[in-house]
Amino acid sequence: MKKHAFIAGIIACMTLTAAHAQNYPTKPIKFIIPFAPGGTTDIVGRIVADKLGKELGQAVVVENRAGGGGSLGASALAKSDPDGYTIGMATVSTHAVNVACNPKLAFDPLKDTIPITNLARTPNVLTLHPSFPAQDYSQFIAHVRKNPGQVNYASAGTCSIHHMMGEAFNLAAGTQIVHVPYRGSGPALNDLLGGQIGMMFDNLPSSMSYIKAGKIRPIAVAWNKRLEAMPNVPTFAELGIKQVNDPAWYGVVAPARTPEYVITKIHDAAVKVLQLPEVRERLVASGAEPVGNTPTEYGAEIKAELEKMKNLVQKQGIKFEGT
Repeated sequence: MKKHAFIAGIIACMTLTAAHAQNYPTKPIKFIIPFAPGGTTDIVGRIVADKLGKELGQAVVVENRAGGGGSLGASALAKSDPDGYTIGMATVSTHAVNVACNPKLAFDPLKDTIPITNLARTPNVLTLHPSFPAQDYSQFIAHVRKNPGQVNYASAGTCSIHHMMGEAFNLAAGTQIVHVPYRGSGPALNDLLGGQIGMMFDNLPSSMSYIKAGKIRPIAVAWNKRLEAMPNVPTFAELGIKQVNDPAWYGVVAPARTPEYVITKIHDAAVKVLQLPEVRERLVASGAEPVGNTPTEYGAEIKAELEKMKNLVQKQGIKFEGT
């Protein structure tokens, strides 16, 4: 009798889980974007969010939680109920750089979140304000080497991917450009456009429209080849700085212990959304390359990036300061 009761219990649990999986979602899903509006993470997230909601049958509501180079939003996601109604964007900053920079951070990307899929990869770009005394990379590198410690660069925040790009650039090129952190790519880009700062490492999507308008000047891109939209702009690899030639990525994750059926359903819906012509066109037009890989594949990307950033932080003695 006990054996039959045990089996009946298992069957009941399986039936209940199947029912939950079939019904999910039954209410709107909160989508935490851990950076300010206007940056690439926000752009990619919002391109996908609306269509994802339509695919799932419930609204996917974007909530921007900026600060700490993405750590505030990432921590908020990790602390959320694992019920399938809170998901978030993961980036190189939130899931590799911040953790490598700040050992006191109460967030472990490998333990506290579950990967769902990598939505997109984007080139990174080094841009200058038109007033900067350089028209190309050779003039730029000559200027910064001639003026060590005198040239400032903007990033999305301390221990953001673009802070790390600057450190990797200093290490590889033998320069001493000075980091100026902002609370997200949007505010940093605003100061670059206004001429309050002369240069910036950024993700291409958030800078592309201003590059096309001639408001900022691209000097080098981090990508596996030259871009069709900027055929005269060399890659960092071409310039002999392979250490800075890595792209950025933007994926979806959920809090740890989120049920597997939720992960599967969101993954499958996201992959369908990324296959929609209008979504692909918007991502490509903004400078992003759609991905849509499996949770396992995305998890491997996160782990590899984390190890790489730990090595850079150790070599450069980088420490997180502020929130």
